[in-house]
This record gives sequence, C-alpha cells and structure tokens, in this order.
Amino acid sequence: MSATEADSTHPTAGPTIEWLEPKLPDILKNGAAPDDIIADDECKTEGDALEPLVIESCLAAGDLEEINAEDEVDDSTPDEEEELGAVEEERSVILHLLSQLKLGMDLTRVVLPTFILEKRSLLEMYADFMSHPDLFVTITDGTSPLDRMVRFVEYYLTSFHEGRKGAIAKKPYNPIIGETFNCSWRVPKSEAPAGSTPSSAEDSYLLRFVAEQVSHHPPVSGFYAECPEKNICVNTHVWTKSKFMGMSIGVSMVGEGCLHLLDHDEQYTFTLPSAYARSILTVPWVELGGKVNVNCAKTGYSAAITFQTKPFYGGKLHRVNAEVKHNPTNAVVCRVQGEWNGTMELSYSSGETRLIDVTKLPVTRKRVRPLDKQGPYESRRLWQHVTEALRHRDMEKATEHKRFLEERQRSEERHRVETHTPWTTKCFERKGDAWVYFQPLWKTGGQSSTQDTCL
Repeated sequence: MSATEADSTHPTAGPTIEWLEPKLPDILKNGAAPDDIIADDECKTEGDALEPLVIESCLAAGDLEEINAEDEVDDSTPDEEEELGAVEEERSVILHLLSQLKLGMDLTRVVLPTFILEKRSLLEMYADFMSHPDLFVTITDGTSPLDRMVRFVEYYLTSFHEGRKGAIAKKPYNPIIGETFNCSWRVPKSEAPAGSTPSSAEDSYLLRFVAEQVSHHPPVSGFYAECPEKNICVNTHVWTKSKFMGMSIGVSMVGEGCLHLLDHDEQYTFTLPSAYARSILTVPWVELGGKVNVNCAKTGYSAAITFQTKPFYGGKLHRVNAEVKHNPTNAVVCRVQGEWNGTMELSYSSGETRLIDVTKLPVTRKRVRPLDKQGPYESRRLWQHVTEALRHRDMEKATEHKRFLEERQRSEERHRVETHTPWTTKCFERKGDAWVYFQPLWKTGGQSSTQDTCL
C-alpha cells in the first residue's frame, strides 16, 4: 500500500483525490533517473512554518550519519497497532476517497488519509525481515549445497510474519529520499532461552542492517544486512508499486535480493511476493500473493515459492507452498506447504518430514540508537513528530507535520531539477538495474565495513 501521502490543501467536503507535481521526465523503471534529473540540494530553510519540525542540520547529498554501535539499546517501541477505532470512525472518509478511484489506478501519487498510517517508516518495516536473525546467520552452517538452500528457504518463509503489527493492517510512512534506518541484532553463539539477550558481545554474533530511500520517483528502497563473523550478507532493492483493486489495494514489490555466503562462494538471488490490503472498509488485513524464485547458479539448486491468495469462496488464508529442485537432474528434493504466518511442513525426498511453527520461533528485538543519537535523516528522528501525534490520535497535527516534511522534499526536488544538481546516495550505488550497498562484505574480503560507513 505504498502511496505518496503528501497533501497540500484542506478539504472542506471530504477528501478529494490529490496528485503530486507532474512526474519527472525520462524516469527509468529500475528506480534511477538520468544524472541531470536525480539530484539533491542543501536544506530549504525559508518558509518552514512549523518550528517543532525544523531539523537542526540538513544532510547534504552523500553525507553519512555517524553510527556508533555502542549507542544502540534494545528497542522498546511498542509492537502492536491497536487503533481499530480510528478506521471505524473514518469509514465515511474512506468511502468518499474510494468513490474517486478507478480500478487499476496507480496509487503511488495519490494522497491517502493520515489515520491509516502505521507509526513507522517503510525502511524500518524492512528490518522485520531479520526478526529471526538466528535462522539467517546459520544459513552458512549448512553442510551441503542442499542443506544451505533449504536453510535459506526456511529463513525466507519465516521472515514475513513479523512485519505485521497487530490485527489491523496499516500503512508505513513513505520514506523521504535520502532517509536511512540503522539497527542491529545480537545473536547468541550458543543456544539460549527464547527472548534472552547475550550477556556480552563475545557471546554473540553481531548482525547489522541499513536501509536507504535511494529514489523518490519511482519509490525505491535499498537495504543491506551483514554478519562479518559469519561471512554472510544480503543486499536488496525494492520498488513498491501500488494500485486500486476495488475493495483492496495491491502492492507489487519489484526488485531483487542477493544473499552472499562468502565461505562457500555462493550467491542466492531471490524476488519478493506482492502484498494485498483486503477489506479496506471494515477491518483491513494483509495477505501475500504471487510466485517468487530463489536460485543459486553455482550449486544448481533453486526454489519456486507460491504465496496463495484466498479464493473468493472457500479456501484457507495465508497458504504457501514451495519446491526445492536440483536443476541438473530436475529432481525435487524438498517440498514445503502450510501457512507463512503459522505452521509449515517440510517434506524431503528421503521421506523425512519436519514442522516449523513460526508463532513459536523466538523473536530477537532489534537494537536502535535513541533519537538524540540519530542523524537528522534517520527514520525515527525524521518522523518523530508525526509518530507522536499519531500516538495521541491527533490526526490534524500528524497531517500537518507530515505535509511539512513532504512539501520540503518536493521543493528540494524541484530545485535539484532546475539547477541540474546531481543527487548522491549515501549508502547505496546504482549497478545496472540494481542498487547495491557501497562497501559490502564481498568487497572488503569478509572484514566488517562498519567503522567508516553507513553501518
């Protein structure tokens, strides 16, 4: 449900469809535009009417925030979204908005009401893919190519359920171009009680994560995670495309990820499923749908995964199935079926079976620096006033703060186009159709790049 939430007028008779300025010319579908179009400038200070929102310093294009892992603490932000009442109260607003939409309409540039927001940025939501970091860092421990592929598929299938906070589906903030989110996890080196925290850094592996909004039109995010001690890292870029589907909203996650296992010289490329916000007039909920592929060219193993959407009549929710295949022999060596947010069964060609219940997997809390230690363009600090207003259910103030941030972004973008000033990303660089972290483990020989980079 990625849609630009900027708003520039105060509706008097219910919300109307509002559009951003005309789309910039010659935008490339991979999330980058020609060098004389994509750009940035110094912060605009004139006209910043909302004093509480004035950011103390502005990050120039390409500047890095100072990241000190010692400042990070276990995240204490509430997990659940419990404000169902806000949706119920605003049903007439939703109806008025829906009456102006057409089937198949691209929602990327349509204003959506503030009360549907989730109180966090999309960049932070991507960090939830690492909520089971123990499964991620142990992929490389597989003793055979098949074992490692199955471990990756297991991690992949269990990485989606933590992204939903509470029973009601809400929409994360659209990241501002140049916005970043940083966090880490400490993963016990030996088996520990669920939810426990290692007593010292020596008892744990450090897994670090960074995400950056690398493009505004179209909206493209890059995110990267690494565990140097385990010689494993993953790089992903995603372009979110949303469209109106009647009583639901569909979001295609266009892009690709690549997992690197340096000890085995293996790369696993993968895609992501689409997401659908259903029942948007009553109690919105999310389901995943579509086919995704995982492939390791070196070993010849691949996986075909299908997230099944519920049929209109009958059928079960959140079904998923997968096949792991050895391509040279065309042999299916493992099958998976079940619910991606519940129980899944793995069946091997040997006859062995295994169950995974994602609801019983330990969730490791991420570690995040307090707001006063974050840079001005880091997600939580950037959106803090919007978040605080939403927590107090002050939708008018939340809308005002959000509008200020997004109007400043548009003004800066117009200035960049007029002055032909190139925008420089901080942590990611364009490589063909992809966005790649600029100092990944495979470039640094497996040595941590966290001392002088975004991580």
